Formats: sequence, C-alpha cells, structure tokens
Amino acid sequence: MAEQTPPRTYETPPTDRPITEAEAARTAGLAHNEHLKIASGYLRGTLADGLLKHATGAISEDDGQLVKFHGMYMQDDRDIRAERTKKKLEKAFSFMIRLRIAGGVVTPKQWLALDHIATTYAGGALRATTRQTFQYHGVIKSNLKRTMAAIDATLLDTIAACGDVNRNVMAATNPAQSGAHKAAYQLGKDISDSLLPKTSAWREIWLDGERVVGGEDAAEVEPVYGKTYLPRKFKTVVAVPPSNEVDIFAHDLGFIAILDKKNQVTGWNVTVGGGMGMTHGETDTFPRTADVMCFVKPEDALKTAEAVMTVQRDWGNRKVRKNARLKYTIERYGLAAFRAEVEKRVGKPLADPKPFTFTNNGDRYGWTEGDDGRHHLTLYIASGRIKDIVDGPQLLTGLRKIAQVHEGDFRLTGNQNVIIANVPSEKRAEIEALVDQYGLTKGASALRRNSMACVALPTCGLALAESERYLPDLMTELETSLASHGLQDDEITIRMTGCPNGCARPFIAEIGLVGRGPERYHLYLGAAFDGSRLGKLYAEDVTASEIKTILDPLFAAYARNKQSGERFGDYLIRDGYVTRTINGPDFHEKTGALKSAA
Repeated sequence: MAEQTPPRTYETPPTDRPITEAEAARTAGLAHNEHLKIASGYLRGTLADGLLKHATGAISEDDGQLVKFHGMYMQDDRDIRAERTKKKLEKAFSFMIRLRIAGGVVTPKQWLALDHIATTYAGGALRATTRQTFQYHGVIKSNLKRTMAAIDATLLDTIAACGDVNRNVMAATNPAQSGAHKAAYQLGKDISDSLLPKTSAWREIWLDGERVVGGEDAAEVEPVYGKTYLPRKFKTVVAVPPSNEVDIFAHDLGFIAILDKKNQVTGWNVTVGGGMGMTHGETDTFPRTADVMCFVKPEDALKTAEAVMTVQRDWGNRKVRKNARLKYTIERYGLAAFRAEVEKRVGKPLADPKPFTFTNNGDRYGWTEGDDGRHHLTLYIASGRIKDIVDGPQLLTGLRKIAQVHEGDFRLTGNQNVIIANVPSEKRAEIEALVDQYGLTKGASALRRNSMACVALPTCGLALAESERYLPDLMTELETSLASHGLQDDEITIRMTGCPNGCARPFIAEIGLVGRGPERYHLYLGAAFDGSRLGKLYAEDVTASEIKTILDPLFAAYARNKQSGERFGDYLIRDGYVTRTINGPDFHEKTGALKSAA
C-alpha cells in the first residue's frame, strides 16, 4: 500500500498582492533585500560609482546583492585569504559571471567568442554549469566592463542569470526527438524572453548606455516584477520524457512534454514547488520535489508560466528569505489553493495531468542520430570544467578546433556536459577525427558519467567543504570499491556540494554528499535514479576518509541482493537501510541508518 501523507492544515492565501512598493517601504519586518530592491532605482544602486573606486577590488555589500540581478557574484580566493589577512592586504576579490543562455544552445561563432573571453579575462577556462549555461570565474573588477562588452558582442547577456527573478531557463537537450526538442527549446526561450526584467540598468551600467544589438529602448518600469521583483530566485525548466536530464522535480516551475505516437507535443504537464536549498540544523528549511499540478495546451503554456510566477510574487514570504522560495509558499497555502489562483490568472480551468514516464536524469553519451537524420555527440565534461587537462582530454583546444569547422550548434546540458549537435552526415568523420585527436572521449566510468559537483572552494563564499576539487579523487576510490563487487558498469548517480544550497542538486542523487565543514559531509542515500524522489540523511558529519568505508558494504549488499533492473537508491529502501522520503518536511524525519550493512 502506498504511504499516505497525513492531512494538512493550510493558511488562508492573501486576497490581493500583499507587498506593494509603498507598503514595503514603510512596513517593518521585511527582509533587508526587499527595501534594497525598492531603493535601487530598478537594480542600479551605486554600481556605476563603485566600479570607479579603483582602490579596492570589491563593491559595497548592498551592491553585492544587486549585482546578482546582473548575473554576477562577488567572490574571493579563499585559498589565500588567511595569508592576505596576515599581511594586512585586502581579500583577493574577483567576480563570477553567469550567462543567460535559454536552453543552453550556442552557435560555433559564439563558442569561439566565449572561448576568447575565457582566455582573456577568466583564467583560461569555461565552466558549463548545472543551470545549462556558462560561468566565468576570476574576473577582476577592472575587467568587468570589458568582459560584459565582449559578452554583449556575442549577442548573449547575463541579465537575470542570478537574483530574485526568473533565472536561466533550462530545456531538454534531446535531439534524437527533434520535433519535441524544438518545441521544448522554443517554450524555454519564450518563457525566458517573456519573464526577463525590463530595466535598462544592465545596458546602462555595463555598456555605457549603448544599445544591445537588435534591442529596443526599455521603458523604465517592470510590468511583471514591480520594484520588489520576486521574494527569492525562481527557476524554470522544460523536460521531454523519457529523459529527465533537466531534473524537473528540483525546480520552482517545470513543463513536461506530453507526446503523441509521432513524438509531437500535444501539451505540457506543469510542475510547481521544487527546490534544493536548505540550512544545516534548521528543520524549517528543506529540499522539496515539485508537484505535478496540471496539464496545459501549447497555446496556454506561456500564460501559465507567468501566472505561476506572479502568484509566487504575491504570495511568497518577503519577511524571511530562507522561507521565501515557491516550495515554501505551496507548503504554506497548499497545492489546491495555489492551482485555483493560477487558474484565475490564466482565465480558465486547467486540466489534470496526463500520464508520463521518466527513466533517468542523466545524459546519453556518444553519438546519436535524430529523427531528421542529423548526428549529435555528447561529451562527458568533469564538473563542467572546459580546460586542457594534463595527460587527459584537451577540452578547451579540441572544442575550439571543432567550433572552427562545425556547421551545427553546441548544446550545454543540465549535467554540465556538452553536445556537439546537428552534425550533417558528411561532416561527421571530420568531427570524429578532431574528437580523437584531442582525446575528448577518453573513457569515463559509469559512476563519473552520472556525477556532478558544484565549484565550492576556493571561490564560493558559501562553501563549507571541497566539492569540484575533491569529487574526482573520491570517485577513484569508489570505482575500486564498485569493481570489487562487480558493479563497475552499474549506473549510480553521485553528486557533491560544498554547502546545503544544493547547486549540484545532491538531494536527488542516489549518493548525495553535502559539505558540513572542512573534509566533513552529510551523506544522503535513497533518492530515485530518475530524479523524482529525495534521498534521506544516512550518516552525519562523515569525514572524507570514511565515505568509502561506509559505502563499500552497501555496494556489497546491493550486488548480492538486488533484483533485476533495481536501482541502488530503490534497493537501499526496499532492503531497509534507509527510510523513503515522501517530500518536503518529511526530509528531516526518520533519518539515519536503519540497520548495519556489515
């Protein structure tokens, strides 16, 4: 019998938009960021003046919040922080810049330009992120405007890649189903364009008021957002079954393609209320998988997306930022009330969800052929870091050489990988030769192919532990363990983050490791291979040296007792090692190992 969620008592939703600009300005108790947004002059703040202060590599604390809306985070090199402090020097400040690339599609010309920006301003590496876009790290303040101008010249931008807005929209990279993929990409792009902030602050500050190529003057108003924008970040994705490579259940808003027998989209199931972030030790914060709310026809999808976002704009918690995401709004008011308000704003009843099936949340590696006869090669990129590796793949150089001859496009995946897409049959041999020459498909184990890590140390200011720099070594240890039990070819998802914000979505990985302190992690187990179920805290404060010791007997038991086709996370629940997480607040209930694996 399926587990039943106990009845809930929900709060009564507000009857009107609760936070007007004037009210927010005079109401006590609102989060500081709410007042900051109102006073910013539509995201300008004192950024322009701060860039002229050459005596420091930093910007003010308030501008550090506003600059997120422009696609940036101020960071410093924590590896040398103590040394600089000892010498009474300022921290080694720099900026991370994230691009807005809806659906993760770029042309070869854009690829070459982004490569040039990386080698000129950002330490010689591109980074494909878990948001299906690129990030640059290490850009110093004096180079910010040059970098932004170079990005603008590629006809890309960084607007709303971060901040309390609808962020970069992810869409299925499933070129084998070309018709469905095109529909998913187009919906993602339309949502991105429709929900983009209208302020001209980005162009004014970073391009000295120059017009974006092909753009139009923006009116000084935010018709959807208002001066307060959203209570917190808002993430939207579009998926095409049977692949869930965008991790649709981990996001605020999602659209699942419902296909006919010819793989054509007949409409979209709408998901709401997913999110990964939490705070260690605070049980009123938790990750949550999204609810499947309704089904919409293609012509209603864009209006539904705006309605979902504006309900969150009006109902979200603006007093406590840690409880401001849409997942908490739905926990507070209930899915039924939320859906009723969305229907009211769409202007019609919405149908119940249609059946669908996901089989995985990873990428398909190697060559595939689309239904239009074009070819697509998915490359594994360790933690998304596109650079030349000593005695390994020459990723930066190799992909640069491919971009110089490629006639199709490049697609970033939500798993930090790259697809060389839309290769005509007559060009495939030329691309294959370059792939071989630069070692771009050098073997990666099943575990690595299903891995992700956030950047963490040394640049992320929130990181409590290593992630990107440590996960490869850990996987080498775990590969030895898996092979000793005959599991070297088993697909198991493993993800690591340096803090509980969950940027690499560890809480829906079969093995999730979340930084707790230097060389210490919380270990989560029991998530679903298709990304539809959260894991459960299995062991707290595990040291790096203990991880393999804890997992090895679980691998042994899995090898001995698994049923045909049974996934690792499902097995651990079935055999009683860890409790199944239902959702939301249940994440913190009945934690710990239920029995010994010895």
